[in-house]
Amino acid sequence: MSKRFVLVQGAQCTCQFGDTPDILKVLSHSKYYASDASAADKLIGTTMELGGATFEKNTFGQCKLQPTGSSFKPCQIVVSKWDLPYENLNLGNGGQVLTETSKAVCPIAGSPCISVIKHGQTTEGSVSGNEDENVQNQLNPITEPQKEKSQQEQVKFI
Repeated sequence: MSKRFVLVQGAQCTCQFGDTPDILKVLSHSKYYASDASAADKLIGTTMELGGATFEKNTFGQCKLQPTGSSFKPCQIVVSKWDLPYENLNLGNGGQVLTETSKAVCPIAGSPCISVIKHGQTTEGSVSGNEDENVQNQLNPITEPQKEKSQQEQVKFI
């Protein structure tokens, strides 16, 4: 099995029949987080992210499946089902975890036409204050960690 990223709030999705992406909003729970040190922003997306309020703007632009003469009707996102979730984990809200390969079904298309562009996870650095000076010198030989540390301490007391 290949490695896949979990979909989180802020993931960017697109519809193959629309012309602009939209951002996923997780509304089915407020309990399960990923890729977020403060556990405040990156809720895990689940198969329970259904209906019309699932995305921030709730539109993928103009829907190519709904022509109106010389143009198209605006898309109004309604997710009726999610396909290809991570099936080995069920969360407390009754949903399965979505991954970057998951696709959503729109009732107008009747098929999984909504796909993921970016999964929404980001890496976050941490500052522990216990960095190994030798490792820091090897990673960035131009700096002098001890000198920078003393300058930072001086700034704190000014």
